[in-house]
Amino acid sequence: SLETPRAMRGPAGGARAAALALLLGALHGAPAGAEEYDYYGWQAEPLHGRSYSKPPQCLDIPADLPLCHTVGYKRMRLPNLLEHESLAEVKQQASSWLPLLAKRCHSDTQVFLCSLFAPVCLDRPIYPCRSLCEAVRAGCAPLMEAYGFPWPEMLHCHKFPLDNDLCIAMQFGHLPATAPPVTKICTQCEMEHSADGLMEQMCSSDFVVKMRIKEIKIENGDRKLIGAQKKKKLLKPGPLKRKDTKRLVLHMKNGASCPCPQLDSLAGSFLVMGRKVDGQLLLMAVYRWDKKNKEMKFAVKFMFSYPCSLYYPFFYGAAEPH
Repeated sequence: SLETPRAMRGPAGGARAAALALLLGALHGAPAGAEEYDYYGWQAEPLHGRSYSKPPQCLDIPADLPLCHTVGYKRMRLPNLLEHESLAEVKQQASSWLPLLAKRCHSDTQVFLCSLFAPVCLDRPIYPCRSLCEAVRAGCAPLMEAYGFPWPEMLHCHKFPLDNDLCIAMQFGHLPATAPPVTKICTQCEMEHSADGLMEQMCSSDFVVKMRIKEIKIENGDRKLIGAQKKKKLLKPGPLKRKDTKRLVLHMKNGASCPCPQLDSLAGSFLVMGRKVDGQLLLMAVYRWDKKNKEMKFAVKFMFSYPCSLYYPFFYGAAEPH
């Protein structure tokens, strides 16, 4: 059965309250009569206009839902707030967001995503606060943009309530910094060192090329890697056409000012991976070509036999079924 806010605040609900402390401790704007939900000034927008065939129910968050299994509470409401009616659908759709969580672009990414994919089990849905959405979007949207993925429509922050309504607020976003931030390596220059890691990057890329880089230019906050005319080898051509390869120009989104150690010298060849978005070639990963690197050689040789995970491409599958 569904839990109620009244039960969790009452004496008999102490254990439940402790188990759900992570999110319930962050509920904003809940006045004394909040359990009746009469004060709501905000109404959730229907995302797809679907009607549910099943009544809401409480389920344990399964271990094979890694996005939310460690979020801090044990039970979730189904259908969830993204209108997924089965655990199988939740698992498939949530898996697409694991790479974003792994990037640690904001400390509240898991809280925000799980408030939608695996909402805490109450008798009424509790949405994330708009400020929580905006904070996570500010931290993670530039990373997604670097890979050619816009912030999805289903996560547009105007869909969520203002902080003066009952909603899930930031958990960690208000913590003060204890040290000055360290200049972060460009997202596209973070390297995988195992063959499996490399092949997963290849899975998430439209094309993979071994090439030389003639020069690098800075333009509108991006780096442009301009390939040499010769010495190109298409390891995974994907959507690349002849005109693309004749003058190969790769755009490193938001990469003008962050460090990329492997591009400090343009001598030698590079292994590059990318996606083609709106006619533009976006760089997703770059490595110095090292013929002595056994992991790299293995990844290149067996990339087409690798069982690509449903997690990839990086953020696909969050709004549409595979």
